[in-house]
Amino acid sequence: MPRRTRESPDASVRSRHTTAATPARTGSAPPVAAGADVIRQLRCLERGLRLVSREVEGSTTISAAQLFVLEIVARQPATSLAAVAAETHTDRSSVSVVIERLVARGLVRRRVSAADRRRSEVHITAAGRRVLARAPTPPTVRLLDAVASLSAPSRQRLAEGLAQLNDALGFSTARPGLLFEESPGL
Repeated sequence: MPRRTRESPDASVRSRHTTAATPARTGSAPPVAAGADVIRQLRCLERGLRLVSREVEGSTTISAAQLFVLEIVARQPATSLAAVAAETHTDRSSVSVVIERLVARGLVRRRVSAADRRRSEVHITAAGRRVLARAPTPPTVRLLDAVASLSAPSRQRLAEGLAQLNDALGFSTARPGLLFEESPGL
């Protein structure tokens, strides 16, 4: 039987996990020890948000992102895609995909604005109001409320830390869509 040589732990981690989007790790601290607290907190956050998202889907049969957008449309009658995008902290094309899914389910309707024929307005339907009446709080709203409850310096540190993590992972150039909504092609 041929004898296997053992490669260094760094080399095996690099060969299994390094891609063009994930640069090779540098530094001397073992990855588990250096990031154990961060990984634990990320796992808690991810699990909690996933469970709340499943609760939304189970009680409403729409995604958490769709519920988030539906709530915004209900609060702002005759709103535009641009206004919904601003309220959801994302771009118009991401919101448009979610709105189209809500239109297809009969929860919102789109129509041309009477005041400005170039503008499309989004309105909640009676079916959309019924979904909202039985829906829990969307996880994105819970997340935004929790972040808002932090002190300004804590929010700033959190934003900076997450930006650095995204940069280190090579994710900082990705165009983020809405939380809890699969983008077409994923």
